[in-house]
Amino acid sequence: MPSNQNLAFVFPGQGSQKVGMLSDFADSEIFKNTFTEASDALGYDLWDMVQNGSQEQLNMTEVTQPVLLASSVALWRLWREKGGSQPAYMAGHSLGEWSALVCAGVVDFCDALRLVRSRGKYMQEAVPAGEGAMAAIIGLGDEDVEAACAEVGSVDMVAPVNYNSPGQVVIAGVREAVEKAVVTCKSAGAKKAMLLAVSAPFHTSLMKPAADRLAVELDSVVFSAPKVPVIHNVSARVESDPAVIKSIMIEQIYTAVRWVGCVESLVAQGVAQVVECGPGRVLSGLSRRINREIESFSTETESALAKGLDGIQP
Repeated sequence: MPSNQNLAFVFPGQGSQKVGMLSDFADSEIFKNTFTEASDALGYDLWDMVQNGSQEQLNMTEVTQPVLLASSVALWRLWREKGGSQPAYMAGHSLGEWSALVCAGVVDFCDALRLVRSRGKYMQEAVPAGEGAMAAIIGLGDEDVEAACAEVGSVDMVAPVNYNSPGQVVIAGVREAVEKAVVTCKSAGAKKAMLLAVSAPFHTSLMKPAADRLAVELDSVVFSAPKVPVIHNVSARVESDPAVIKSIMIEQIYTAVRWVGCVESLVAQGVAQVVECGPGRVLSGLSRRINREIESFSTETESALAKGLDGIQP
């Protein structure tokens, strides 16, 4: 089936998980098979954890990442089984970029599950608990946020790490520096500046040890050229060389997520409709803030999935 040039699939990252999510699909054979495959690869019952575990357990980074990957892959497989259009592009936010790579045929699902479990574990272990922090800055321009971090960060590390939408930037780094930057951003006119319930400063240079550890594991995993072009977080551009994609996925761990750039790149390629392939609607909301002309669809319930299947332009 030829690609729908108007269509992109985007895959969510951490923060979209909650106990009981995607329960609409409990009887789907594709979901059962996908989560059985994931459980066999990881050595524990992933679907049972999603439906019956605790939120605290689900929020553990090394659990969250495989859960979201499996969820997105299951929804992608279901979309395709139901005759859904082939997108022209894919992109994923942080961890979601791994979901995009699996669905684009770059990396094997089970290999990716084991890699993202390690990715979560290494990211969590890179900075001792309590020493790092992340904060959301709302209503301040990118340059003002960058200036606030530069002003504070002469001693301790703090930097913008997620450029999520115009006026919404996440910063991260050493806890004390992040707290100071929050105060500086409020003084500069931010509408909101608040610490997030996240236990590590993701996408900062403090994550370099995690990247180095994951690179060792990644070395033995086969990557293929993407069947669907993927827009990457670190550059907001497409890459087709499997070896370069590998290096990008290591760099991504300690480099800012340029989500605004990713969405703008999709629009520049003619994308007008976006399907958020995974639980939640975070990326749909961000897409609308970045470009109001984008039509977004969710996949988190059966009715939402059906609406997307019916509403996508041929």
